[in-house]
Amino acid sequence: MTLSVIVPVYNSADCLKQCLEALSRSQYDDFEVLVVDDGSDEPVEPLVSSFGFDYLRIEGPGGPARARNRGAAQVDGGYLVFVDADVCVHPDALARFAAAFASDPEIAAVIGSYDDSPAEKNFLSQYKNLFHHYVHHASDGDVPTFWSGCGAISRELFLAFGGFDEKRYRRPAIEDIELGVWMSAAGHRIVLDSRIRGKHLKRWTLWGLLKTDIFDRGAPWTRLMLRSGAMAGTLNVKPAQRASVALVGLTGLATLAAWRWPAALIAAAAFAVVVTALNFDFYRFFAARRGGWFALRVAPLHWLYFCYCGFSVVLGTLLHYLEYFSAPRFSAGKSTDRKIEDRKI
Repeated sequence: MTLSVIVPVYNSADCLKQCLEALSRSQYDDFEVLVVDDGSDEPVEPLVSSFGFDYLRIEGPGGPARARNRGAAQVDGGYLVFVDADVCVHPDALARFAAAFASDPEIAAVIGSYDDSPAEKNFLSQYKNLFHHYVHHASDGDVPTFWSGCGAISRELFLAFGGFDEKRYRRPAIEDIELGVWMSAAGHRIVLDSRIRGKHLKRWTLWGLLKTDIFDRGAPWTRLMLRSGAMAGTLNVKPAQRASVALVGLTGLATLAAWRWPAALIAAAAFAVVVTALNFDFYRFFAARRGGWFALRVAPLHWLYFCYCGFSVVLGTLLHYLEYFSAPRFSAGKSTDRKIEDRKI
């Protein structure tokens, strides 16, 4: 069972070096590594060669979706393992991917998780990377999505689906989530195994967090759910999370209304209590990992997260219908939107 590891990169040589060092320490032997250089300005090839891995340079930057697709066309392994250049997989990660596919031929793809010891020590980076860790570990098992940060997939199936949508996603976004949606809807099994772990090297800033979560995650994910005609119920969009977004909005409205009707503060307080109760396990997780003071500082950021999730839904819905009504129609009246039933493979 040969695994072909594909690492897309655009500059970021320091992170790439750590990523490749981690792959070189793998406990699994039957794998190859192809680094796809998306038009970097930094000298990437000598670094890759120093590890004895393969290198492919393409004109760019054109986005990681395109880079991964080009890499998938060049390798021969039966399974593709996608690893981001800022992720250091644990030594047993590749072995666990191989074991998962060997244990059940019905599994089409497997995704892993960030570990609970992010490389960057500043508060915002610890919060965001641990947030990802929590979401992954709360969703172990079958999932209707894929993750290219540390995920593996049957090469045959990947090519059959046309790979990642490199035309729609020309920058890091939800190209992996979209592929997983179509695969799952077509009846292919995707498994999240949180024992497969990687350390995230990313340093987060507040602006970077807002930009990524709104414009590269939240709004595109909303558009995907509208285009697919299905509402995801795992990871970040579980019912409790959707309810929390609505309740945070109601809390804000009730607080504003209190300027005219002071009794509205009672409703605002009640909504806040419900939000806290719905997310108690989340706060308890941070308290257990980083202490009570850390968890208290997480709460305002978490509420901010719910606020911009609500904004992302509104923005994504508007963008979806702008695209929908501006798209050409077929003569039979069928829209060019690609629903789930159009993607059966």
